[in-house]
Amino acid sequence: MTFSEHLLQLRKSRGLKQTELAEQIGISWRAYQTYERGQREPTLSTLVALADFYGITVDELICHERK
Repeated sequence: MTFSEHLLQLRKSRGLKQTELAEQIGISWRAYQTYERGQREPTLSTLVALADFYGITVDELICHERK
Protein backbone atom coordinates (compact mmCIF):
# COMPACT_ATOMS: atom_id res chain seq x y z
CA MET A 1 0.00 0.00 0.00
CA THR A 2 1.32 3.45 -0.84
CA PHE A 3 1.42 6.35 1.58
CA SER A 4 -1.35 8.19 -0.28
CA GLU A 5 -3.58 5.09 -0.30
CA HIS A 6 -2.97 4.65 3.42
CA LEU A 7 -3.93 8.27 4.11
CA LEU A 8 -7.19 7.78 2.24
CA GLN A 9 -7.94 4.53 4.08
CA LEU A 10 -7.22 6.06 7.50
CA ARG A 11 -9.38 9.11 6.83
CA LYS A 12 -12.30 7.10 5.49
CA SER A 13 -12.10 4.68 8.42
CA ARG A 14 -12.78 7.65 10.69
CA GLY A 15 -15.60 8.94 8.49
CA LEU A 16 -13.90 12.29 7.96
CA LYS A 17 -13.93 14.66 5.01
CA GLN A 18 -10.60 15.99 3.74
CA THR A 19 -11.52 19.46 4.98
CA GLU A 20 -12.27 18.16 8.48
CA LEU A 21 -8.98 16.30 8.75
CA ALA A 22 -6.96 19.20 7.39
CA GLU A 23 -8.53 21.51 9.96
CA GLN A 24 -7.80 19.06 12.79
CA ILE A 25 -4.08 18.98 11.99
CA GLY A 26 -3.73 22.65 11.04
CA ILE A 27 -3.09 22.54 7.31
CA SER A 28 -5.06 23.69 4.28
CA TRP A 29 -7.51 21.38 2.59
CA ARG A 30 -5.68 21.76 -0.72
CA ALA A 31 -2.37 20.74 0.84
CA TYR A 32 -3.95 17.64 2.35
CA GLN A 33 -5.62 16.80 -0.94
CA THR A 34 -2.26 16.73 -2.73
CA TYR A 35 -0.94 14.21 -0.18
CA GLU A 36 -3.89 11.89 -0.67
CA ARG A 37 -3.53 12.15 -4.44
CA GLY A 38 0.17 11.37 -4.26
CA GLN A 39 1.09 14.69 -5.86
CA ARG A 40 3.18 15.97 -2.95
CA GLU A 41 4.76 14.65 0.22
CA PRO A 42 4.07 16.30 3.56
CA THR A 43 6.68 17.95 5.74
CA LEU A 44 7.99 16.13 8.77
CA SER A 45 5.87 18.28 11.09
CA THR A 46 2.76 17.37 9.10
CA LEU A 47 3.67 13.67 9.21
CA VAL A 48 4.02 13.89 12.99
CA ALA A 49 0.67 15.70 13.26
CA LEU A 50 -1.03 13.03 11.15
CA ALA A 51 0.54 10.19 13.13
CA ASP A 52 -0.45 11.81 16.42
CA PHE A 53 -4.00 12.38 15.16
CA TYR A 54 -4.37 8.70 14.26
CA GLY A 55 -2.46 7.43 17.31
CA ILE A 56 0.15 5.59 15.26
CA THR A 57 3.87 5.97 14.62
CA VAL A 58 5.24 7.86 11.64
CA ASP A 59 6.65 4.55 10.36
CA GLU A 60 3.18 3.01 10.47
CA LEU A 61 1.72 6.08 8.79
CA ILE A 62 4.13 5.96 5.85
CA CYS A 63 3.94 2.15 5.57
CA HIS A 64 7.64 1.76 6.34
CA GLU A 65 8.92 -1.70 7.11
CA ARG A 66 12.50 -2.31 8.18
CA LYS A 67 14.30 -4.78 5.92
